[in-house]
Amino acid sequence: MSQKQISRISVLDRLIADETFTIAQAAETLGLTTRHVIRLKGAYKTNGIDALVHKNIGRSPSHAISESTRKEIVRLKETPVFARANFKHFREILEREEIGIKVGYASLHEILTCAGIKSPKNRRPSKKHPRRKRKAKEGMMLQMDASPFDWLNTGQMCEMHGAIDDATGKVTGLYLCRHECLQGYLEITREGIYRDGIPLSIYADRHAIFVSPKDGKLSIEDQLKGFSVNDTQFGRALKQLGITLIKARTPQAKGRIERLWETLQSRLPVEFALKGITTIDEANTFLADYIVKYNEMFAVEAEDPLPVYRSISPALNIENILCVIENRKFDNGGIFSFHNKKFKILFDNRSSFVTHRGNIDVLVSPIFGVRASFAGITYDVAPYVEPQKAIASKKSKSKNKPYIPPDTHYYKYGHNLVKRIFFDESDMSILKMLERIFLWRINDAV
Repeated sequence: MSQKQISRISVLDRLIADETFTIAQAAETLGLTTRHVIRLKGAYKTNGIDALVHKNIGRSPSHAISESTRKEIVRLKETPVFARANFKHFREILEREEIGIKVGYASLHEILTCAGIKSPKNRRPSKKHPRRKRKAKEGMMLQMDASPFDWLNTGQMCEMHGAIDDATGKVTGLYLCRHECLQGYLEITREGIYRDGIPLSIYADRHAIFVSPKDGKLSIEDQLKGFSVNDTQFGRALKQLGITLIKARTPQAKGRIERLWETLQSRLPVEFALKGITTIDEANTFLADYIVKYNEMFAVEAEDPLPVYRSISPALNIENILCVIENRKFDNGGIFSFHNKKFKILFDNRSSFVTHRGNIDVLVSPIFGVRASFAGITYDVAPYVEPQKAIASKKSKSKNKPYIPPDTHYYKYGHNLVKRIFFDESDMSILKMLERIFLWRINDAV
């Protein structure tokens, strides 16, 4: 029996036995209202000490989590699929239709910690960095980066390319590749432009995809002579789109997307495991829908609700900009060489330079392949194979003809035992050329 119950019993006994001790005095002594003291006095006379015992003692609350549910939560968390999920993400998964367990975060934390399960997300002391205020409007600046991680739970590192709006925290693009490459950044840029529009600026690090390695290294003498550093393919595309490239020098400068990687590295591997996703193509298909769900949970309202994304002009061909463009020369027949391959321009009625030599821009993209652009007009191209020279008829031996030893000569022993290999021109060689152009790594860059 508690001390509180003992004091109530003594006051009620005095109230019943001593007529001079009033209800008001008893209420003041117990700190209760007079109405409550009257109810306690009547119940005490009828039921004795049992009247002071709460009726819910020994009864489970109606909203309490059952023991079977607690065991099921612990069992699910200990499975390999959910072992990597942090507590908040695990709670969201439990509430989905296929499981249907609704439990508060505090209750979930208490159930799992009592079972000896700790969250896989380690908390470390935060370092002090001055926070930069968010941009006022959506579309003013996107932060762009790539993150290496075992995203597919296969033990092999892949690079997730991503872009996030600085004002709202909305993810505008996610694309998974084997390595950090030009193709990944072009894809997330294309995805964001088609969904929201053209942003004003992009905040990125000084990777060779964004900035030339020679950037900022020209001497004053070279600058006075008029030398300049060429744009990278991605930098050239941003200029054509009217997007300003802001170069960050530290990871903390673009902390918004760095924190995005921390969240996605905790969540995406679990989501991939739940869906049985083990390949890059499957992951990229899943990410297109996942971005919408992620933004619904984590995006915030901008200070100014009016976005500043620019719409796509009808005269602006996005696909002809978000590609690789290199300059080449073509001959009288419209033939040009590109990456050790020869292509023929498929002229049409618009062409006015069929019989002229000149320079063209070669456009290369995994979406449309290879095109040629001249004077603002884009033409399709086709692989060109030079005709083989006709074999001359055999002539009588000439005194000046050099002697060629036969295959039976002892210097050519084993010559016929080696099978000769012939290579035919095919589309596979063009696909390999595209792979070299778009999927190069930083280690392969000059």
